[in-house]
Amino acid sequence: MIPMSSIFRRASATVLVLLLCLAAAGCNGGDEDLDDRLQVVTTIGMITDIVEEVGGDRVRVSGLMGPGIDPHLSRASAGDVRTLAAADVVFYNGLMLEAAMAEVLAEMDGRTRTRAVTDGIDREHLLRPPEFEGAFDPHVWSDVRLWMKAVEEVAQVLAEMDPEGAEAYEERTRAYLEELEELDVWVREQVASVPEELRVLVTAHDAFNYFGRAYDFEVRGLQGLSTATEAGAGDVQDLARYIADRAIPALFVESSIAPRTIEAVRAAVRARGGQVEIGGTLFSDAMGDPGTPEGTYPGMVRHNVRTIVDALAPGGNSNGGGGSP
Repeated sequence: MIPMSSIFRRASATVLVLLLCLAAAGCNGGDEDLDDRLQVVTTIGMITDIVEEVGGDRVRVSGLMGPGIDPHLSRASAGDVRTLAAADVVFYNGLMLEAAMAEVLAEMDGRTRTRAVTDGIDREHLLRPPEFEGAFDPHVWSDVRLWMKAVEEVAQVLAEMDPEGAEAYEERTRAYLEELEELDVWVREQVASVPEELRVLVTAHDAFNYFGRAYDFEVRGLQGLSTATEAGAGDVQDLARYIADRAIPALFVESSIAPRTIEAVRAAVRARGGQVEIGGTLFSDAMGDPGTPEGTYPGMVRHNVRTIVDALAPGGNSNGGGGSP
């Protein structure tokens, strides 16, 4: 269990830096080479992708957390502070995903418009794991249809801030939502090839619970919802016992988390006489490199689904085609 008070305390130093910077002369982004476009700052790459798709050439987007960055632990650097101070609007996930930046973002509100993209999601549709002290699971993007609500939230804010571009935002939003609808259908078609008894997704931390609910997988993560605490030897042994007992064929590493814990689980399974393979690397809290298919949200989802299906379905039945996705 992760005490929420300790997470907030970790952010206090960053909050102080931000407040001092905002109060200081010259920290208003005046030296930035800005243009007439709406200046947007985002936290995780999945939100950056939304803003780029919806905003098009009417926005200039600066993403704070690139490939391999763990948003649970990421804190604002001096450069991030300058970027935030120069923004017209800041989009973040919310639901305590950016725990180390939570107070920073709260202090930004009132000086710069900030919006959690998950604000538009009905709380009845959010997961509330008991081990997370009553907080919601923040990893909503692993359910494509639920993430579409975040797209609508971004589109609404951009149209409010730039009324002249409202029609363009609406048109681009419609096209992006249609793409995500097709993607959701494709995901369901692909995972149907995995037998029900093998639909168990084992990863470094619980970033795929919404995926599990939406696409009928049992999800087991070694570290729980957040990576703020290390998994212990007991956690490794418990998960290894579960994998061995269920004869699960594969487990997965995550691009934003060091693979050593999953490798420890694999070794513990083998010590029990079981056999499990590393099924591949999944993009959980961060996307792939810019300019690659995995550097976009739809491409990230397709990569994850193909990796999961190839590792768990007999013979590996993922389809690289399947229509537009």
